[in-house]
Amino acid sequence: MHPKSLPKFARLLPIIVLSIHYISCQIKIGSADKSAEVMEGSCEPMSCGTVTNISYPFWLGGEQPPYCGHPHFELRCTEDKHVLFQLFHKEYVVQQISHKTNSLWLVDPIFNSYKFEKGQECPITKENIDLDITQDYFIISRANKELIFYKCETRPPKTFNDVHPTCNEYLFIRYGGNYSDVLPPNVLPECESLHPVPVIAHDDEEKIDYDALLSEGFLVEWDDCKICRESGDKCEYDNSLGRPSSFYYSCSNYESHCPENINPAKSHNHRHPNWRIVTGIRVGLIGLAVAGFVCLLYIHCRKRKHSGSSTLLSQTASSFHTNSYTDPELGDEQFHTQIFMYEELVDATDGFSSSNELGDGGFGTVYKGKLRDGRTVAIKRFKNNYRRIELFMNEIYILSSFRHQNLVSLYGCISRHARELLLVYEYVPNGTVADHLHGARASEEALTCGARASEEALTWPRRMRIATETAEALCYLHAVTPQIIHRDVKTTNILLDRSFHVKVADFGLSRLFPVNVTHISTAPQGTPGYLDPEYHHCYRLTDKSDVYSFGVVLVELISSKSAVDVNRERQDINLSKMAIRMIQNQELEQLVDANIWFQSNAEMRTMIEQVAEIAFRCLQAEREMRPTMKEVLEALREIAAHEGYGRDKGVEADVAVDDEESLLRKKSSQSPDTVIEKWESSSTTPNSTG
Repeated sequence: MHPKSLPKFARLLPIIVLSIHYISCQIKIGSADKSAEVMEGSCEPMSCGTVTNISYPFWLGGEQPPYCGHPHFELRCTEDKHVLFQLFHKEYVVQQISHKTNSLWLVDPIFNSYKFEKGQECPITKENIDLDITQDYFIISRANKELIFYKCETRPPKTFNDVHPTCNEYLFIRYGGNYSDVLPPNVLPECESLHPVPVIAHDDEEKIDYDALLSEGFLVEWDDCKICRESGDKCEYDNSLGRPSSFYYSCSNYESHCPENINPAKSHNHRHPNWRIVTGIRVGLIGLAVAGFVCLLYIHCRKRKHSGSSTLLSQTASSFHTNSYTDPELGDEQFHTQIFMYEELVDATDGFSSSNELGDGGFGTVYKGKLRDGRTVAIKRFKNNYRRIELFMNEIYILSSFRHQNLVSLYGCISRHARELLLVYEYVPNGTVADHLHGARASEEALTCGARASEEALTWPRRMRIATETAEALCYLHAVTPQIIHRDVKTTNILLDRSFHVKVADFGLSRLFPVNVTHISTAPQGTPGYLDPEYHHCYRLTDKSDVYSFGVVLVELISSKSAVDVNRERQDINLSKMAIRMIQNQELEQLVDANIWFQSNAEMRTMIEQVAEIAFRCLQAEREMRPTMKEVLEALREIAAHEGYGRDKGVEADVAVDDEESLLRKKSSQSPDTVIEKWESSSTTPNSTG
């Protein structure tokens, strides 16, 4: 663009920037040489009792200035020279700090100097220790071993030689392998396994004193400013950036990059001590000037641009990356979808009236609406979340690029530059699978009698079809190129039409896999109760993560129970763990919903047992032991083809709905205590009978 073609205000930008630079250079900064010397000399390593080398990121509160360490690493030295460390609501005794291995030796005060005696109340922690220290700064070291406690109704058989009693006659303890925060299976009859407790490892397991072992504590690890320390420099906390929830270091004498979230800086002796203030003022003023210039230029261009009411949104994936978020997994394809005017969608929903609300999720609310052309649609209104553009563009890309009869259809969207982000989908009138299994519709169906009840109920043939069609949708997503991982498979994301056919929805969290890649390392996202444990603990997302979530869906279809319910017994709060336990113990009859004729129909019973076996394989903790979605689909189709399945039982006819308005799914009426939140070949696959 020629300079003369720019608006007049654009030609003033260089003069504005130079003026700001000159003014910032004239700002007088008070003397700080003396304070720099104080900062340099007041963060020397300290000791308290037997704990030595208390240095960054740790610091002694009350004895050192706060910048000597990170806010979440504050230690306290007691009068009797014990070092205490607060982790959330619990205080631990520090035995040793190792900067070489970035490890901290802690002892729970409840076990410190405690002697177990028969008849006494055992001081066993009532909660998983991981829940106390699950923050960005610490993890429990995998170098720990674990003690597994079993609360029993009777004494274990003598054959369990590795189980030993503690101070309580019916509380037993077992020395396990390397520590894992996963609740161990119940290997003892009539016993409940409690959360594992990490302990310092011992080589001679035959001579372990379990009482003393608990009092010795465990190790936790933290990240560190290792590069700065190896350069011979000091690490200090820089609170001027105003984000105490993250690591920030002032690495003096060091110009290169420090680890993540580290703020490198020159030595106090070579750089003005208040250089950050000067730099901040300069950057801030220049940023304001540039932002103002860009806004004026944008407004100028918009006035010259003619915009229609309905056009096609056509953006390349590279534009998608630049303007919304960076994701190298997307290709270069273009995607198209109709753009709606904001006013039309407001009118379609009666101003987003609560009477038209279909559902409310973590990232948006869905409304029923009627467009000017007469179509009934579902409109998702994204909440004001920092990830809303990412989720918005993700759904547009996937649903406009891939089509399947069991995936919900996207009709269009609103411009990304509008005041709100809205997506327009086909309206699927019969609610979600969760509604029919354990939601508002399940309650309505329980109160309905006669022919209407059979028309609306989720009978076994319908549940079988829902399982098969959901598997078909996921199998399709896993088979396309690039492969799509849904990452939020759950019964609230499986919609049903009037004939109880499946429409899988909500692709905001979905990820695209590059070709020839086995997994993607990413922070776990999903819904409690459905989340793949290996993805949760190892941050490795694979197509088997969807398989695990689908296994939970299968168990819900069998049991009509929610994936997580804190009203159940502690060991059964998580439906997947309940299902594994019951299937392994051959207690399937206690798991299955009695309303699907489990006891009265032998053929149906066999089919349910076969589906339960598939669910059991999908729920294996190790992804290698789970089947692929293709194998799951083939197995379900084989079960569905069983002789006699599909014969008329008075439930398979497509039903007509009397009142379309009754199909609106209102806000969930479930109890607030309910959270709605590996199979490679037949020769290597585990089965429920062991």
